Amino acid sequence: MGTMQLSGSPEDADLRRADSLAREIFSDVANKWALLIIEALGQRTLRFSELRNEVEGVSHKMLTQNLRMLERNGLVERTVHPVVPPRVEYTLTEPGQALRVTIDGLCDWTHQYLGHIDASRHRFDA
Repeated sequence: MGTMQLSGSPEDADLRRADSLAREIFSDVANKWALLIIEALGQRTLRFSELRNEVEGVSHKMLTQNLRMLERNGLVERTVHPVVPPRVEYTLTEPGQALRVTIDGLCDWTHQYLGHIDASRHRFDA
């Protein structure tokens, strides 16, 4: 398992540049549905309906759009089984699994500071 390096220019990796590839990738994966989809898949393979049940509140349209985006970015693999009706399954790729480690850290942070953030919100809103 190797790590692929960016083969483009240093500007492509600069998140501060609006036109950088890194900014585009960051924008794609840093949305709530993408994060929740990656977390839900974990190390499992799920069908569309199973994934929709796991990610409460996601619409059919948003799940479809985010799965396509994650597949385009090489984070999710879509497998279509040649049966009638077709069976489609989704699983994380190696880069998707690597991103999941970061998302797990974000989930841990959320659990750790949930009480603090909730109290701060109540004070602010009062």
